[in-house]
Formats: sequence, C-alpha cells, structure tokens
Amino acid sequence: RVSVADANRAPEASAPAAVPAPAAPAAADFPGASTSSPLKGVRKVVAKRMMESLTTTAQLTLNTSANAAGILALRKKVKNADEALGLNKITLNDLVCFAVSRTLLKYPVFNAHLEDGVLTEFEQVHLGFACDTPRGLLVPVICSAQSLGLKAFSDEAKRLAGGAIDGTLPPDYLGGGTFTVSNIGSFGIETFTPVINLPQTAILGVGAITPRPALAPDGTVGIEQRLNLSLTIDHQVIDGADGARFLRDLVAAIENIDVTVLA
Repeated sequence: RVSVADANRAPEASAPAAVPAPAAPAAADFPGASTSSPLKGVRKVVAKRMMESLTTTAQLTLNTSANAAGILALRKKVKNADEALGLNKITLNDLVCFAVSRTLLKYPVFNAHLEDGVLTEFEQVHLGFACDTPRGLLVPVICSAQSLGLKAFSDEAKRLAGGAIDGTLPPDYLGGGTFTVSNIGSFGIETFTPVINLPQTAILGVGAITPRPALAPDGTVGIEQRLNLSLTIDHQVIDGADGARFLRDLVAAIENIDVTVLA
C-alpha cells in the first residue's frame, strides 16, 4: 500500500523531454523558371481569327463515320500504279478532299461566306485545307477545286502544301477559300471540333480511320475500318438537318470513291 506520507516523499515526475520539431524544408522554387513573349506573326493572326470565329458565329458540330474499305483500296491501287502515270503520291486526304469538292456542289450554303448579315454563295469551290507549318497553321486554297481531275487536284495540293511549309507560297493562295478541310487523323485523333474559318459557313474535320464492329447481312459480327468525320456548321444559316444531309452525301461519295473520281 502507498500511504499519503509515501506520496509526499516521492519526487515530482519530470516532464517528458520536448521532441525537437523537424527542420522546415527549404522553400520550393515556385513557380519555377518561365519565359514570356507576346503573340506575333501567324500565331497572333490565328489567335485573333479563332476568337472572332467563336464569338460571332453559332457553331454546331456533327460527327459521323464512313466505311473506309473503298478509299483504302483505291489508295492502295494508285500507290502501286505505274510511276509513269504519276498517281503514286495521291493520299487519303487528297481523296477525301476530292469527295468534299464534289459534294459541295449540291450544297451552296456550305460553299459560302457570311459577312455582316449577308450570305454569299459561290458557284465554284475554292477549297482550303489546314496545313501544319513551321510558322504555324496556314490554310492554302485549291482554286476551282471542282473542275480538277484527281491527279491535277493532288498535284495542286502538294504544290500548295510545299510552298506553305517552306514559306514560298504567295499570299494570294492563302485567302478566298469557300470551305475548309482540317485533317489531324494521322495523329490518331478520332473526332474533334474544328473551328469555322471566317467568313466561311462550315468546316470539315477528318479524323483517324479506326476499326469498329459491324453486323454482316448473315448476322455474323465482323470488323470495319471507319473514317471519322466531324462537320462544324454555322447554325445562323445552316440547320442541323442540312448538316446531316451533307454528311450523308459525303459519306456516300467517300464509300464509292471509285465512282466519285469518274464523275
């Protein structure tokens, strides 16, 4: 037993020794190194035009896909053709753009400009195509694209792209487009929302070709290679149903590309 006297004679318990706080870590390098520079050149122009496009138009994007079997077969055929024919350099993008140039003839409101409330529809298709260059995004224009045969169409596209990339393309070939195609499918992008190139009323985005399950007539399931398409329209002058009809006809032109190039 512990008596009161024992408790009084016991030494006072000593307080536990204080544990020193860990040293604070050195101040972090926040936010770290950085550089600042004003937008200039092509980048500044693109930034201004993209903002104008998104703030002055009513943009709506519709997505679909086309069976790529026909276009892949034709691309393979021309790639393996006699070099003397000059068809070997025709690309999938050439074939898609060629189909676009023919489909636009049936849809004048897509091949048009909208400026200050005035809609101008064009008889000829002046087809722009987005081109990634060392200076930034440029859009060369194939003038009167609807009048060119496939080889001439492809040759002109190569000439314009080459000039845009090496900086020798005259400015006259970078304006006046009535419709634009933007193809980033080679990067594996399936669908995206292309921004209308003012003052045009629509733009087509071309995505990657991807495998999709498909039901055959006999009920079996197979695999189809599908080409992804994204169409942005200005809803001020183009209704969603018209956009759907345009895509329907474009899909038919792509899926039957061997007939389209003969028309």
